Amino acid sequence: MTIVEDFLRSTSEWVNLNAYSIMFSAFVIVVIYIIYRFSVRQVTRLEDKKRLDETVSFILRRILKWGSTVIAVAIIIAQFGIEIDLVAGLMVLAGGTVIGFAAINTLGNAIAGIIVMVSRPFNINDRITYGGKFADIEEINLIYTKMRTLDNVQISVPNQELLKTDIENYGKKRIIRRNCTITASYDEKPDHVEKALMEASGKVKWVLEEPASYVWVSTLGKFGVDYTLYVFIDEIERINEIDANLNLQVLETCSQYSIDLRTPSLYQTVSGPPTM
Repeated sequence: MTIVEDFLRSTSEWVNLNAYSIMFSAFVIVVIYIIYRFSVRQVTRLEDKKRLDETVSFILRRILKWGSTVIAVAIIIAQFGIEIDLVAGLMVLAGGTVIGFAAINTLGNAIAGIIVMVSRPFNINDRITYGGKFADIEEINLIYTKMRTLDNVQISVPNQELLKTDIENYGKKRIIRRNCTITASYDEKPDHVEKALMEASGKVKWVLEEPASYVWVSTLGKFGVDYTLYVFIDEIERINEIDANLNLQVLETCSQYSIDLRTPSLYQTVSGPPTM
């Protein structure tokens, strides 16, 4: 019990000696927190009014959070008589040690993170393709960028990897072009195939009227002709659903127009040459 009593007595004496510093520190924390919450609310309000985009808003909130923490810690340290120069020296020493033992990739990812934040190849909530999959950007941090796939799986990608990878950014609400390609026999008249494909595009409710859809003869093969239907959409979050619906409508409409979509070369090989 002697140790406990000594500890309690020492703690009580320290509290009595530093009562003013403790109360002032508590006051500082409350004031800084109020200022922080007010600033974050203003940033959110500007974002809601479309004066700030989501990426800039996210970065500002991070700066406010860490800036408020550093200021509060510095003021509290000064109140208890700890020399700022000593603390700064210890922080530099600790920082140097951490950097010295940290992996080179970590520093590279941090630099890459700054590049991503400044150059802004994509913004928060943009839909991109990464690794052949669609994903929505959720957070852009210093080391990692967090994104969520359409399977609702969150992945964290090192920023250095993002700079090495080709990324297709579909944005949030921009007009993009999608396509569907079929192979038809040379016996089919081009205007007949084009009419069927254009009718199919009109059955997909998310396809825009402007820019207008169109059909191109994309390839002249040995046994068939490739026709590509191009459509325009702006519902980026429905991109997979639209692609699937477009394929379905093309399949059903071509069936209604009696257009055979079986691969002509394979069909002729299985059927054999025509009899004489």
